Amino acid sequence: MTQTPIRARPGPVSEAVVHDPPDPRRDRFEEFFEANRDAVLGYLLRRTGSSHDAADLLADTFLIAWRRLDEVPGGSLTRPWLYGVARRVLANHRRGEGRRNALADRLRGELAETTQPEHLPGDSAAARAFRELPAQDQELLSLVAWEELDTAQIATTLGCSRNAVRIRLHRARKRFARLLTQRSPATVRGEVSHEDA
Repeated sequence: MTQTPIRARPGPVSEAVVHDPPDPRRDRFEEFFEANRDAVLGYLLRRTGSSHDAADLLADTFLIAWRRLDEVPGGSLTRPWLYGVARRVLANHRRGEGRRNALADRLRGELAETTQPEHLPGDSAAARAFRELPAQDQELLSLVAWEELDTAQIATTLGCSRNAVRIRLHRARKRFARLLTQRSPATVRGEVSHEDA
């Protein structure tokens, strides 16, 4: 009588045995995600005021970066490129939000204008002047002050030339300085000089 050899049944495979093949695209993405996640999140938090919205927008930003991985520049231009993507994601978010909540936003704005005092205690002349600037000037000066970007990086973020950034930045600083000088000179002198603006 011949015996049939008994074959071992295939069982669960240990995770330690299975290895994903190396993926340079994934490695690159994970590397720049780790290096830039906190900075891009900070960028979005300062512009949304909502940690939930900022987290959603961060996910959308990096989803676009993954899809366009071959277009992501390396080195010192990676973060400004991501700021540019985040800026467009934020703009799309705001447009969609505006379409959904136009009436509610208008009513909230009207209520805020009627209930807010002209001057809040501890509110600096520089902060009030900054709020009076057009949104484009606020964004440009924020990229310099908060994100600490240079002209080339700002050009990448805004999708324009360095020369355009220099001109816009010069004009934004002049408008900011003009608003500061329209305030009480005694108050302004102690807060911000023209060179600091």
